[in-house]
Amino acid sequence: MKKMTKVLSLIMVVALICACFVGCGAKNGNTANNKEFVIGLSGPLTGPAAIYGQGVQNGAQLAVDEINAAGGLNGINFKLEATDDMHDATKVSTNYSSLMEKGMQVSLGCVTSAPCEEWKNLSHEDNVFFLTPSATNDEVPKYDNGFQMCFADGNQGKYVAKYVNDNFKGQTIGIFYKSDDNYSAGIYKQFKENLSSEVKLIETVFTDAGATSFDSQINELKDCKFIFMPIYYTPASLFMKQAKGIIANDAVYYGCDGFDGIDAIEGFDLNTIPQQVSMLSHFNSKATEGKAAEFIKNYTAKYGAETLNQFGASAYDCVYAIFQAMKEADIKDVTISASDLCDILKKSFADGFKFKDGITGAGNDISWDANGYVNKDAIKYVVKDYTK
Repeated sequence: MKKMTKVLSLIMVVALICACFVGCGAKNGNTANNKEFVIGLSGPLTGPAAIYGQGVQNGAQLAVDEINAAGGLNGINFKLEATDDMHDATKVSTNYSSLMEKGMQVSLGCVTSAPCEEWKNLSHEDNVFFLTPSATNDEVPKYDNGFQMCFADGNQGKYVAKYVNDNFKGQTIGIFYKSDDNYSAGIYKQFKENLSSEVKLIETVFTDAGATSFDSQINELKDCKFIFMPIYYTPASLFMKQAKGIIANDAVYYGCDGFDGIDAIEGFDLNTIPQQVSMLSHFNSKATEGKAAEFIKNYTAKYGAETLNQFGASAYDCVYAIFQAMKEADIKDVTISASDLCDILKKSFADGFKFKDGITGAGNDISWDANGYVNKDAIKYVVKDYTK
C-alpha cells in the first residue's frame, strides 16, 4: 500500500511539473517554430458588435496580404491570427493564451474597450506590444506596451467640444449619453470639461435598464438643433426612430466612432431619418482620391461594402505602422520573442516614431505620445445629410 502511495505521489508530481511547463509555454509564447511574423487580434467576430470586429479583421488582413505580396519584411511574411471575443471581456484570457500558443509576437489588442481592459493587463504581464485600432477607453494604453491608432475617449470628447465651441457659441445644444458604459461616460466627461461656458448644455442620460424607450429624453431635447450622442449605433438608431416628428428636421445628430456602421444596421433605414447624421472620425469612407480611396476600392472588391468603416481602416493602418516600425528596426529574426519585439517597438513609438503612409487622419504623419495616445487630425464625417 505504501509503495502504491509513493507511485501515485510520483505520478502527481510529474503531472504537476508538466502542467507548469505547459503553463509557462502559454504565458511566454511559442515563437521558436514561427515561419512568419504573427500578429494577434481578439475582437467581436460574431454577435451584436460583429460589424466592428469583422471590419478590423478584414482591414488588417488586407494590409497583411499587401505586405506579403510585396515581399514581406526582409523576405519574411506576416500572418494574422484573429479570435472571437464577442465583445465579452471574460473571453479575452482564453483568446490571449491561444494566440500566445500560436506564436503571437505583436498584436492589435482588442477591438472594443471593455475586452481591451483585460488585454492590457495580460499583455503588460508578458511584455507584448499592442496597437489597438479601435479600443478607445483612456485607460487602454495605461502601460508602456499599449498604444492606440484610434482617438482615446477623452480626446474624442475634446475634439467634439472644440467643434461645438467654434460653431455653437451662445446657443443651446443637447447631449444624450449612457452613464453605465465606460466608452460613453468617458467621452461625456472630457466633452463637458472642455465645453465653453458660452454654450448652454441640456444633458440627458440613459442606462441598460432604460434602453428601450427614450420618450423623456427626446422631450427634453426637442428644441435642440445639435444633439451630441457619444454612444453606439444601436441605441442611437432607436432614439432617432422614436424622435421622428418631435426633434426638428433640421437638427444634427453628432456621434463619435460608435456611430460607425449605423447606415448598415439590419432593419433600420437611415434614409427615413430626416435629420443630418454625422460623426467625429479619422477616416472618410466616401473618399474618391488618394490612399483612402485606394483602400476603399481594394476593401470593397475583396469584402464588400457592408463592413467598410473606420475600424477596418484603422486596423489597416495599425498593420502598416507595425510593419514600418519593424522595418526601421531591421527585424530579421522570424522567431523573435514577443517580449524582445515589444522592447523595440514601445521604445520606437514612445520616442517620436512617425507613421507616414496612413489612410486615417487628414493625410499628415501619424505619431504617438509616450502615454500611448495617437496624434492625428480629426474630420467631421457626414454619414447622411438631411432627408428632404
